[in-house]
Amino acid sequence: MDTLKVALLGCGNVGSQVARILLEDADDLAARVGAKLELTGIAVRNIDAPRDVELPRNLFTTDAETLVKDKDIVIELMGGIEPARSLIVKAIEGGATVVTGNKALIATNGQQLYAKAHEAGVRLAYEAAVAGAIPILRPIRESLSGDRITKVLGIVNGTTNYILDQMDSTGAQFADALKAAQELGYAEADPTADIEGLDAAAKGAILASLSFHTDFNLDDVYCEGITKVTAEDIAAAKDAQLVIKLLAIAEKLATEDGTEGISVRVHPTLLPRTHPLAAVHGAFNAVFVEADNAGQLMFYGQGAGGAPTASAVLGDVVSAARALVAGGPWRIEATKSQVPALPLSAVTTSYCIGLDVADQPGVLAKIAQIFAAHGVSIETMRQTVHTEPVPGLPSADRPAAELRIVTHRGPEAALAATVEEIRALDVVNSVISVLRVEGV
Repeated sequence: MDTLKVALLGCGNVGSQVARILLEDADDLAARVGAKLELTGIAVRNIDAPRDVELPRNLFTTDAETLVKDKDIVIELMGGIEPARSLIVKAIEGGATVVTGNKALIATNGQQLYAKAHEAGVRLAYEAAVAGAIPILRPIRESLSGDRITKVLGIVNGTTNYILDQMDSTGAQFADALKAAQELGYAEADPTADIEGLDAAAKGAILASLSFHTDFNLDDVYCEGITKVTAEDIAAAKDAQLVIKLLAIAEKLATEDGTEGISVRVHPTLLPRTHPLAAVHGAFNAVFVEADNAGQLMFYGQGAGGAPTASAVLGDVVSAARALVAGGPWRIEATKSQVPALPLSAVTTSYCIGLDVADQPGVLAKIAQIFAAHGVSIETMRQTVHTEPVPGLPSADRPAAELRIVTHRGPEAALAATVEEIRALDVVNSVISVLRVEGV
């Protein structure tokens, strides 16, 4: 092949950088591939929309369906489910290799798209769907394919990591840190997908599917965002030499009856400040992998942004193009084992519980009795007596104390039941926060 025809769907922050690299580095890419990569068109909704990168106007079209016909490679960077899904199916049925960065689509429709690609004898690549520029999916799929992964912990959303890092380093409240993230362009005007953990959940489903050779989707992921994390939670974590991160966690577990399965969850998590993930600052991403033989590995880098994510996209494009030029067999997906997804209640974890309680004799005894009744062991307990009213706490008009209790590891179900029973005590004004602890 002298030339491979490439179509690009979407020209936003990432798409415009992909187009720029395809045009500016055409000679270098051709040398690496063994054929010219010809960008034949860019499908957009609005040809006249402002863009950071100046691109030839004649490349733009609003007719995406026509553009994907008779192409060797189609790059989908539109985002969302439709029309992205339909266009990818059309491209696959037409014999095109598809490269996408669409984590929501892969997390919800990946199984059907893989089947379509397998039937058509083409490749579906999606390295850019998780952690931006960080090459994480290919190492999991290929480099660690001879090993057994037992656990994956990832900071996979740069927006939430920036917000939590600002709260930790400056003492800012959540709303102020979010505003700063929006002003810097790290957070969208509507940040819901980021701060509620939905973006991280989609990426968590993809990481779990590859790591454990099982098809997981968004419905299998327990998801909890960072909107309830307060400056007081951050300060208490600091006092205990911990840091709060939003983690996507996938791990292999065995239930009490011996059933093996996979837990996939996203939630704010307390980590020791000595843990490698604790040192991931700003909008950076990192994925920490534990495997039987390789041990502990960490992949770190730019988790978002046009140029960094475009790097991951072009990596898939070059790999796919080389395979097309060589004419060899396609790499097929690993055989699926279909290990069941386990509910959150099956997880063994540790809790850090913040309580606003009455400042009177017998409070600690009542709370300790409930922990004992549920078989939950207390590791540490810190009490702060409020000598003056604390704004924002229900006890602001009466003597109160703040308790921060860290438990030993135990079943999630027992821990959750403990919290609910404590919440009903007459000496407990409110449960301020409940955070899970990892890495201890």
